[in-house]
Amino acid sequence: MILQQSVSAGKTPAGTKIEAKLEASTLVNGTVIPRDAVFSGEVVESVAKTATEPSRLALRMDSVKWKNGSAAVKVYLTAWYYPERDQAAQNLQYGAPQSPKRTWDGMGQYPDPNSPAYKPFPGSASDSGKNDSAPHAPVSTTATHPVRMKDVETASSNDGAIAITCKRANLKLDKLTTYVFAGSDLLPAK
Repeated sequence: MILQQSVSAGKTPAGTKIEAKLEASTLVNGTVIPRDAVFSGEVVESVAKTATEPSRLALRMDSVKWKNGSAAVKVYLTAWYYPERDQAAQNLQYGAPQSPKRTWDGMGQYPDPNSPAYKPFPGSASDSGKNDSAPHAPVSTTATHPVRMKDVETASSNDGAIAITCKRANLKLDKLTTYVFAGSDLLPAK
């Protein structure tokens, strides 16, 4: 799920209402929840790190709504997330620049470069005498496998609630990151 707002341990008070959007269709309590469904819940626990105690954060989602339905759920934030990874942008250039004689004008014909009506596409190799192709900028995508948050532990209470804790820093959840929620604690990383 992708949180619709950022949450910080000790700053976001317990009881704060939260929402998250489902990133991929999933099965919850025997019901297939479609992608982009909206989960609603609250911050159950939010404690800042002290000199002796770790930062502690617990989020619980209680309901989910989608286009053709809704359901009551009880899922908690886990110590797992899907990191963003940079991916090279798609190269839209098709090989080496072609001479103006071989440039299709979009009207079903190849124009005569000696004709006064011929105007090469602005920024094309024939227009400036050099290749001005767009630079390749990285594109941000979500990883295909979840990873465990660094230095974060999971704590379960007697009622089945899940909290995450960190001894090194205050926990902060970004609204643009995909987090894993579950009905019970997930197995630790291998």
